[in-house]
Amino acid sequence: MKWRTGTRSGNVEDRRGIPGGKAGGLGIVGIIVVVILALVMGVDPTQFLQETDLSLDSTAQSQLSQADQDLLADNARLVLGDTEKTWAVIFEDQIGRTYTEPTLVLFTGGVESACGYASAAVGPFYCPGDHKVYLDLDFFYELQEQYRASGDFAQAYVITHEIGHHVQTLLGTSQYVNTKSRQVSETEANQLSVALELQADCYSGVWANRAQYQDLILEKGDLEEALNAANAIGDDTLQKQAQGYVVPDSFTHGTSAERVQWFRKGMDSGLVSACESPLLPAVT
Repeated sequence: MKWRTGTRSGNVEDRRGIPGGKAGGLGIVGIIVVVILALVMGVDPTQFLQETDLSLDSTAQSQLSQADQDLLADNARLVLGDTEKTWAVIFEDQIGRTYTEPTLVLFTGGVESACGYASAAVGPFYCPGDHKVYLDLDFFYELQEQYRASGDFAQAYVITHEIGHHVQTLLGTSQYVNTKSRQVSETEANQLSVALELQADCYSGVWANRAQYQDLILEKGDLEEALNAANAIGDDTLQKQAQGYVVPDSFTHGTSAERVQWFRKGMDSGLVSACESPLLPAVT
């Protein structure tokens, strides 16, 4: 993966090495924010982090050298910068709206967010309460070493999947799923969660398709990197590795095959409309 221009995003908070990933002395203030958000949005605060993605084990002690950390951080800034330009165009051309940029928070071990405290073990996640993507860069080490899904485009897929959740929040899709999930059975709520995650995979593919017309240059093997990452973190694959069998009714992110399929849908079409799901509201 190469870039025609190196446009790095300025919407990055680097909290690496800060205990608890706190910025500006959150703590009790963060708790108050969560309570207020719950009252305003009618959402159980504990449900916020149920939208966390790609859960892998992680440790507070970084497995990466400082040089590797800085290289990954720089690449994350490049990817985020490209998503800002690409989604701005997509929103204007395909949806007729203005795109609002999210913030990427880099942290180590654990972090405070508007959705509460989260350890790195939950993996990268998007918090709708503050429109921020949270990422411990050691996740990429785990992705490579444990799941053999390496490469800069695989990393871009991880980040842009979370940006897909930001897009869903801007379009009201996430809010719909949060409300609907409280009105149906657990199995049906899981199905809604799967639909939301697969659509975010599709939006990641839409970004990859459209970015090629701007700054992104895909090289041989790049697409395989993203597909390998999507395949490695499907519910069926993770459950099989963890417990030796799968429980489809408990899936919340989709099977490996589904994740690959939905990324391809976005990648092949470059259209937001290609990511519509019968379980989710259409984009209007």
